[in-house]
Amino acid sequence: MSYRVIALDLDGTLLTPRKTILPASLDALKKAREAGVKVIIVTGRHHVAIHPFYQALALDTPAICCNGTYLYDYHAKKVLKSDPLPKEQALQVIDMLDQAAIHGLLYVDDAMLYQTETGHVTRTLNWGRSLPEHQRPVFEQVESLSKAAEQARSIWKFALSHPDTHALQRFAEQVEHEMGLACEWSWHDQVDIAKAGNSKGKRLAEWVAAEGLQMSDVLAFGDNYNDLSMLETVGLGVAMGNADEAIKARADRVIGSNLEPGIAETICREVL
Repeated sequence: MSYRVIALDLDGTLLTPRKTILPASLDALKKAREAGVKVIIVTGRHHVAIHPFYQALALDTPAICCNGTYLYDYHAKKVLKSDPLPKEQALQVIDMLDQAAIHGLLYVDDAMLYQTETGHVTRTLNWGRSLPEHQRPVFEQVESLSKAAEQARSIWKFALSHPDTHALQRFAEQVEHEMGLACEWSWHDQVDIAKAGNSKGKRLAEWVAAEGLQMSDVLAFGDNYNDLSMLETVGLGVAMGNADEAIKARADRVIGSNLEPGIAETICREVL
């Protein structure tokens, strides 16, 4: 079958550990677009943190960001559809974070905010500083996440990290149980907290339908738990070789790691 949409997770999938895209992947995706195939980024990232990749791919499609929380049009520079986290719940999460001494990033509007630089925050800041100035994401250190949340128009998600992953797991379970929020692991030491009901698969299906297509027309690539909602609902869901075994077991196909040309090979075989 020749697929009409290619949906791509970024970190751990299209991107190498050095946050670059393999030349073979760029070439295969370019040929797919020239053949009329739609290519869409489906990521846990904030839209301000995917500029270099969106530009490298020369896309004209919107991006699905923050695990499906919103659909962003890069060319019009506006959010098309969204289901942000209610402000009252965000403030409650911040209170719980303070009590648990867990830190991370708060994704709002057009910026990523942090109060304490640690773990994932430091890694993300270092990555941003390595980019050309016009591609750098917007990071802001604030004195109070609570005050920043109160002033935000839209709250997309929390991206939380902690050196003790068991403590992070317990916190995520508490938030899910007591508040009914969605907690998805997007990295081995990072859990994302957002409004329940959002997912990559749900937002992708919504966009695909708006394009007059079906999820059976989609070839998707992913590597982590927040990718399962799309890998399990598309025509062909492909897991990377660097994914956890639990992800591989639920995908239709497993290819090489994000350092190998498996994405390009799959596109050439299934699309071109």
